[in-house]
Amino acid sequence: MIAYNIGFVCRRDEVLLLNREFPGWMGCWNGIGGKLESGEALRNSMVREIREEAFLESGQYELQFKGLVTWGADAANFGGMAVYAVRLPEQLDYPTPIKTREGILDWKKRTWVLHPQNQGISSNLPYILRKIDDSEPWHHHCRYTEEKLHEVISVPVDSRLEDRESLNGYAARFLSGLTTAIPIAGAARV
Repeated sequence: MIAYNIGFVCRRDEVLLLNREFPGWMGCWNGIGGKLESGEALRNSMVREIREEAFLESGQYELQFKGLVTWGADAANFGGMAVYAVRLPEQLDYPTPIKTREGILDWKKRTWVLHPQNQGISSNLPYILRKIDDSEPWHHHCRYTEEKLHEVISVPVDSRLEDRESLNGYAARFLSGLTTAIPIAGAARV
């Protein structure tokens, strides 16, 4: 159910994004991350992806669990990923752009990412980034029609969900509520 992770490397008013050369989100700026390996813990997977895609070692940053992003309205199309904030110290020198096997890494100002007319980013990115500095993690459920984002439902979640079993259990309960049309308590539609 939760088969991926995504991390947003943050420093000051910037976020390190990857312009992806491969599907999904090919040609769009997005966070770094990837597929969870079999039996791999969520946090360990994110540390691995940060090392592989951004060339940063675990002692160079602070990693914070920030919730999850899900999509789909039924079991056949439901998917999700764990979300992390990756906090770099201001003094860490990390020059960009950097060409990688996944695409191009570059620092982007948050104001640029959040600009309502920005067509060059993954469509759900602004919803995640607006909550990345909150003290509590969030669940962002994205609804797409013909591959276009048309609704995001965001609700705070418990920080103790940061293990694979708990996160998958939560996602299954959430999906059950979607498929039986039970309203989501505390949800904010954005």
